[in-house]
Amino acid sequence: MLALAGLLLAWFAVFGGHLLEGGQAGSLSNFPAALIVLGGTLAAGMIQAAPRTWRTAWTLFPAIFWRNHLDSEQTLLKLVRWCQLARRSGPLSLDPESGKEPDPFLRLGLQLIVDGADKDKLRHNLTIATEARENEWLKGADFFDSLGGYAPTMGIIGAVLGLIQVMTQIEDTQAIGLGIATAFVATIYGVGLANLFFLPVAGRLRSEAMTRSQQEEMALDGLLSILDGENPRMLERRLREYRL
Repeated sequence: MLALAGLLLAWFAVFGGHLLEGGQAGSLSNFPAALIVLGGTLAAGMIQAAPRTWRTAWTLFPAIFWRNHLDSEQTLLKLVRWCQLARRSGPLSLDPESGKEPDPFLRLGLQLIVDGADKDKLRHNLTIATEARENEWLKGADFFDSLGGYAPTMGIIGAVLGLIQVMTQIEDTQAIGLGIATAFVATIYGVGLANLFFLPVAGRLRSEAMTRSQQEEMALDGLLSILDGENPRMLERRLREYRL
């Protein structure tokens, strides 16, 4: 929710400041400028990105508005409980737990333990899962970064087109005003989209990718300890040192 509040605050600050300076809301509404900047930016992104990257980036976009990664405390308590269960009744007792676990990373780890995987195989499979997921999120972040680079350039193109319109109708004072308005508004759209939307989204996706990787590292440590039959109290004490 913090990301949503920040996004709304950013745009409110821009438009609110404009109104406080005596501007009119309608002066920032310009369909040709919006078409040039938004359409051109998205088109450039479509040309650059592979279809899978395009879909992945927009699928991950809603994740910036809420936590969709592991809850550290809840995961820690699960790992300790599973450790107690495995020590008391054996690894096969974790089979019902794997069927109920909603998180794919933890579910995979439990399934590998139930299937009798050794520590090397468990670490290898879960490391691959972490790297694949992290790579997906970073590609999404790179995609929004690229849109943040294209948007200001599209704003400049819109500004130049507006000035061309002015020069071709220099005797029509009304057309001059409209052309200049389009020029400046297009620049605002391009810079605003880049710095108040695309670039912050890219940064948030990178942050979420790092947070999730750190939490999966803690989960991997816990799952390996379950396989080793470690004392649950010692496991809990060590996992709390991650301080996520």
